[in-house]
Amino acid sequence: MSPRMGRPKLDNPKNINYSIRMDQETEKRLQEYCIKHNISKGEAIRQGIRLLLTKEK
Repeated sequence: MSPRMGRPKLDNPKNINYSIRMDQETEKRLQEYCIKHNISKGEAIRQGIRLLLTKEK
């Protein structure tokens, strides 16, 4: 028998989830940004957090 096939393991798995609340205007702007830059909302939020942390230094 061959080993089970599936998705390859990620180097940095994203296994932590957050649930946030935002107003409609913020959601609309986030969605427009994601479409313009062809990224997911999660990636946009990760980039925003990185930006905040680098400004803090």
